[in-house]
Amino acid sequence: MTLVLGLTGGIASGKSSVAAMFAEFGAEVVSADQLAREAVAPGSATLQALAAAFGPAILDPAGELDREALARMVFADPAARERLNAVTHPAIARLAEARLRDLRARKVPLVVYEAPLLFEAGAERRVDRVLVVTIDPTPQRARLQDRDQLDATAIEARISAQWPQADKVARADFVIDNSGTLDETRRQVAALCHFLLSGGQR
Repeated sequence: MTLVLGLTGGIASGKSSVAAMFAEFGAEVVSADQLAREAVAPGSATLQALAAAFGPAILDPAGELDREALARMVFADPAARERLNAVTHPAIARLAEARLRDLRARKVPLVVYEAPLLFEAGAERRVDRVLVVTIDPTPQRARLQDRDQLDATAIEARISAQWPQADKVARADFVIDNSGTLDETRRQVAALCHFLLSGGQR
């Protein structure tokens, strides 16, 4: 029997690091961000729909999606974000459901579906349990600044574009705090992975 664990959390909370740790402990990881890249491959209907909705400025000279250009348009504009989600979420959902269906058919014991917008996209319906990765506000903002080289205004816009962390925690089955060291996080992941693989919460 396959258990699909939805992994989500706020921006710069360390979701990908936690997903990589699950992979180290034997879980199969499916990344919604990677599926999103597949969905907007050059020549795809999804990319054509995005260009129609947001204009040719979101394409680079090679005809690929310029993710940063698109991000600048949508993070501070709720209406633009809704237009983006209306195009991309159904495409990602189709890819995710096909990938998860295949893994369930293969009876992979533990699948981690890493999705930053799991709740925002209504994608919690395709998982069995939900894990939220949390982080204190100060290291979250520091990581976001270091990673994306954003100013304070852009940082707040990206954080506020997602559900508040407390709202996600309230709907979680499990929570991992990633505010400390990687070793501290890895111990939490190891314990949860052991619990799930030994039959917990099935």
